[in-house]
This record gives sequence, C-alpha cells and structure tokens, in this order.
Amino acid sequence: MSFPKPSVKPLDPRFSCGPTAKYPTWDPAKFDRSCMGRSHRSKEARAKIRELSERTRALLKLPDDYRIGMTAGSDTGAVEMAMWSLLGSRPVDLFGWEAFGLDWVVDAIEELKVPGARRFVPQYGDLPDLSQYNPGHDCIFTWNGTASGVRVKNADWISDDREGLVICDATSAVFVMDLPWEKLDVVTYSWQKVLGSEPGHGTIIMSPRAIRQLETWIPKWPVPKLYRLASKGKVNMSFFDTEVINTPSLWCIEDCLGALRWAESIGGTKAMAARTRKSYAAIEAFVAKTPWIDFLASDPQTRSPTSVCLVYTDPAYLALSPRDRAEFALRVVGLLESERAAVDANAYKDAPPGLRIWCGATVEPSNVAALMPWIEWAFQTAKAELRIAA
Repeated sequence: MSFPKPSVKPLDPRFSCGPTAKYPTWDPAKFDRSCMGRSHRSKEARAKIRELSERTRALLKLPDDYRIGMTAGSDTGAVEMAMWSLLGSRPVDLFGWEAFGLDWVVDAIEELKVPGARRFVPQYGDLPDLSQYNPGHDCIFTWNGTASGVRVKNADWISDDREGLVICDATSAVFVMDLPWEKLDVVTYSWQKVLGSEPGHGTIIMSPRAIRQLETWIPKWPVPKLYRLASKGKVNMSFFDTEVINTPSLWCIEDCLGALRWAESIGGTKAMAARTRKSYAAIEAFVAKTPWIDFLASDPQTRSPTSVCLVYTDPAYLALSPRDRAEFALRVVGLLESERAAVDANAYKDAPPGLRIWCGATVEPSNVAALMPWIEWAFQTAKAELRIAA
C-alpha cells in the first residue's frame, strides 16, 4: 500500500546549505549594473566595496575598531588567510567537530606544522571539551558546524585575559546567532550562507589584537599572495578599506549588497534570527512527533538552527548494513527531488547518512513547514520500495 502524497509543496524547494536560497525579494533585473565591466579600482567600484563594508558593520553592530576585509575563496579563503598570516608565534588549540573544522585541524598540523598544536575532535554530533582551551594559546573553532548541525552554546569558555588570538569560523552563524565580538579576534564567513549571496567571496573581520599580531609577527613559512596581509612587518591597511588582494566580481558585490539591504528592510539581525528560529521550530515539532527520525546533534542546547542535520532511527533501518543505510538515505533524497519538494537536502558526504536542511534567514519558514509531510512520505515510500520491514 502506497503512502499518500501531501497536498501542499514548498513554494521554493531549495534547502541547500550552500549556496543557499536567495532572499525572498531577490530580483537580478533590479541590480545596479553601472559598475559591470568596470575596474574594481575605479572610484565607483570602490564606493560599492565601501558600502558593502559599512552596511555589514552596521548590521552586525561591530565595534568601531574592528576591521573588515573582502577575501577570495569564500569562507575557506578567509580562514586560510587568518591561519597563514597569524599563526606560529605560540601553540594553537584546534577544536573541530565536523568536516570544515577538521580542515583547519589538518592545515595547522600537517601543512603549517604549528609547534605545540593540539587537536580536540569528538564524534559527529558532539562538541569537544572546550574547557581544554588554554588562554595562552591561539585557538581556532567553528561556531556552527554546517556539516554536523552542532554549534557552541556561547563563548563563556574563552578568557577575557587571553594571551592568544581566537579565530572563529562563523560562516553559518553570523547574522543569525549572537557573536560576542569582545571574545573573538578573527571572524570569517562566506557570502553564500546566511546572506544567500553568490559563492566565491568571503569576509574576514579582525580585532585590534589581531591587527597588532600582523604588525609584530612574521610567519616562518612563505605566505601566498592571496593571503598576504602584511609584508616585512608592515600591515596592508588598505585591504580593510577598498583594496582587495584578488580581483572581485562586481556582480557578486551587487548581489551581496542586495542581501544586506533586504536584511535591513526586515529589521536586521534580530528579524533574521527570528525567521531562522521559526524554520527550526517546524523541524523540531516534526522530530518530536516522529519516532523514526532525530537530530544528529545529541545535545538540544548545541543543535544548530541554521544547518539542521537529521538521521534516521527506525530499528529496521538501523539493522541494515552501512552500505544499505546509505542507499536508503539517498533514495529518500531522490524521492524528494523527483517531486520538487526539496533539492540538495542530502547529508554532507562525510557525515552519517540522513538529511541536511538549511533554515537560514533567506529561507521562508512556511517552506520548511510544508517540507515536513514530504519527508514522511519519502521515508515511508523508500521503506516500501526497498522492502524494509516495518
């Protein structure tokens, strides 16, 4: 007997965790195209870059003495820039609990070979023991694990009297989660996550402590031009104004400006966070009443409201071999895509099989709510098709 299809579909089936759905009023026909085909060094283009920085500062309520720069290579480029330019003067504590955070662990230990580097890596779905952080060390961590759906609760574990720098990858947290700027010396993010903007560009935000490190520390390794924020002890301060290291896309800048204006129009970061919480609440209610699905994040207090990762807990599913579980999870995703109920909702390739649903501010909460019955339909249909016992 087939499971009945729901009668209502999400108006937009895009739930990818990056690039994410565009903001609801997105219309490229309305973009200002006057700078297209212009040099990024032109007066007009520089004005666009400065506007991007100023709107970002105002939305995030950054301290006046924090600096903002545009990076190539999305959030990855921004984190790598911080690591290559700032690490090496002291040991570094590396906290990684999902795929991207683990990349920074590998880079610091195997590529840069930072003396005294310490790694703290738990199983998927858990946080490491953050109390192991040494304030005398530098520190790298991810505020919100996009691939695991696990986030930190707060930054109380970071000392106000620290000697080292704290580098925070906040790519799926910024704009919708409260970031205590006084605790964070470097914050990075990509435009393609919470802003729903075009991929390929990132932002790096640096505190005065991080700027002083650039002024006083010369790394022992060669720093690629793409990451070079200082030369012979002299900081490239124009990078934090309108000078970019790599030629940017003026189309992407226009797209990101549109996203920032939209965020302002709905009430800023508080409204963005409220939209995210509403989407997350729809999934939370579905999980609470559904016995065969659960959050990958084991602790409710550390569950991400943006990158929501779900796993199947049905006993018949758990009795399958790992290969068959992966096949089943892909079948559920395939059914959702075939009905255009959800696209790009598969779990990250290194994570346990399941679903990953983006609930950032650009996603309409009503679309998330409409998706839940379709997940029920896809799961039950996949069980029947693959003849998995009830």
